[in-house]
Amino acid sequence: MPKLRVESFTISLDGFGAGPDQDLNNPLGIGGTALHGWAIPTKTFQKNLFGNDSGETGVDEDFAARGFQNVGAWILGRNMFGPVRGPWPDESWRGWWGDNPVYHVPVFVLTHHARPPLVMEGGTTFHFVTEGPVVALERARAAAGGKDVRVGGGVNTIQQYLRLGLIDEMHIAISPVLLGDGERLFEGVDLTALGYTCMQHVASAQATHIVLTKQ
Repeated sequence: MPKLRVESFTISLDGFGAGPDQDLNNPLGIGGTALHGWAIPTKTFQKNLFGNDSGETGVDEDFAARGFQNVGAWILGRNMFGPVRGPWPDESWRGWWGDNPVYHVPVFVLTHHARPPLVMEGGTTFHFVTEGPVVALERARAAAGGKDVRVGGGVNTIQQYLRLGLIDEMHIAISPVLLGDGERLFEGVDLTALGYTCMQHVASAQATHIVLTKQ
């Protein structure tokens, strides 16, 4: 059966998945970019983000690559799509990723404010869902064509799906940095009570990779 997965979501040693004061200049919050020191050099991220054929292999690359395998649709929170808050003033904001985003499949964005679908290059279409996380998941599964759905974040979006008991598997990377403030991924979330077990833990020079599975 297709899964709902979290992949390559990085937290700091003190548990933050994003730094404070997210804005256009700091999309991951102040200090948040440092979380992804393990991911950026990998072949997968170099190809998807920068169009480069080079990049590092090894443990970090293995986990980065698995995040794109058998994924037929994504779900994002509004803040992951962009820095615009409240009603959309217009349709000029088209995401952080340029004309050819990294997804190449349908993406469903949770928002309180309606907006027409946004068709991009490379097979990515952003669909804006105002009816909540369950409806977004239903639409994503229908669009995924039997493949898995990946929850890209941010923190609040993952927490919503965790509390609903809908996430089947999570790959969390723990980066050796301290942020001190921001959004804690597991704030108020009892993973044991929700039925999650650590099935794999692997360390690289840049991160500790954890795979949690819902029993």
